[in-house]
Amino acid sequence: MKHRFTKVAASVAIAAGLVFAAPAMAQAYTPTGPDTVTVTITVTAPGPVPVAGFQPGATVTFTLVGEGVTGPNLAAVKFAVSSTTVTKTADSSGVATATVVGTPPAGSSWTLSATGARASSEAGGGTLPSTGGDSESLLGIWVGGGALVLAGATVAVAATVRRNRQETNA
Repeated sequence: MKHRFTKVAASVAIAAGLVFAAPAMAQAYTPTGPDTVTVTITVTAPGPVPVAGFQPGATVTFTLVGEGVTGPNLAAVKFAVSSTTVTKTADSSGVATATVVGTPPAGSSWTLSATGARASSEAGGGTLPSTGGDSESLLGIWVGGGALVLAGATVAVAATVRRNRQETNA
């Protein structure tokens, strides 16, 4: 009975460690190439919001996020925190404009992001795009792998001890 409790406690400890390490692997990542630009602006009043720096004629996606944001016109409904997206085309000078309808509730603001092709991008530029991989994103794998190795070692040691006891008693 004593050994059974130890095994259960070890299993629960390992499972709890894996549950808490799992969110480290679930990181949000939005890939953007080297020829893409994303501009973020804080919106506090309604009206047109021009954003420059895009290729002329490029498709630019505007995303408005905040309390009360809803609908394709970048309009608002009070108290609901959400987002809406609208697509616009950059003019001949590389400026895309979205019109924000309504105002953020008192004490809050909205965030408007515009993503599209960068005006100064050159094909075959000398830099590689960021893939988002870094050592911090491997934390869950290291924790999970370490837990599996520890569990395997524990089972191997327990089997060896049991075999030695059986040979001694036989």
